[in-house]
Amino acid sequence: MFYVTEIEDYIRVEPKLFGIPTIEAVEKQLRETYANYYDKEIGKVVAVIDVLKVGEGVIIPGDGAVYYVSNFKLLTWKPELHEIVHGTIAEIANFGAFIDMGMLRGMIHISQTMEDYVSFSKSNTLMGKTSKRTLKQGDLCVARIVAISHKGEEPKIGLTMRQPGLGKIEWIKEDQQKKERNEKKAARDEEKIEKGKGKGGKKK
Repeated sequence: MFYVTEIEDYIRVEPKLFGIPTIEAVEKQLRETYANYYDKEIGKVVAVIDVLKVGEGVIIPGDGAVYYVSNFKLLTWKPELHEIVHGTIAEIANFGAFIDMGMLRGMIHISQTMEDYVSFSKSNTLMGKTSKRTLKQGDLCVARIVAISHKGEEPKIGLTMRQPGLGKIEWIKEDQQKKERNEKKAARDEEKIEKGKGKGGKKK
C-alpha cells in the first residue's frame, strides 16, 4: 500500500553540494540517500516528495560534511498481508515464479500459480496439466500477498494466484467471459422454463 510519510532526521550533506542553496542541497542528498531504500516500518521509498524544513547545520570534527536536521515527506510503498498487487513475471524457476511489482519482487510457489497441477518445462514456462494454461517471463499478472518475512535487507514476499480474480491477465479475462456466458445461458434456460409453465395453462 502507498503512503505519504513525514520524517524528521539529520541529513548528511556532502561537501560537493556546498555551493548550492541549503534546502536544494538537502533535497539532492535525500534523493541520493533514499534511492532504493527499504525500512521495515515505512516500506520502500518511491520518491522524495518535498523538503518541509531545514534547521541549523552541525559539523562533526573529522567529518567534512554538514548535518542538517530536516523535515521532509516521502512517498513509500509498504507491502501488506492480503494486499492485491499487479506485476510482471520476471523469472521462472522449477519451484515457481518471481514477480516484479515495481517497488519490490515477490515469489509465487509453483503450487500457487494456478488452480491446476503445474509442471516446469525446459522452455522456462509453467504449464497447467488440465487447463494447458502457461506462465512465462514478461506475463502481466494479478496476485495477493500471503506472507512477508523481514529477515534480510529487503522483505521476502510470498504471493498466490489461486483465487478468483487473480492470475495472468489473459486468464482473468477468459474466466470473466466464461462467467458471463454461463450467466446468459442460465438466464435463457430460466426463461424457457417460465415459458413452458405458461403454455401449460389451466385445464377446463
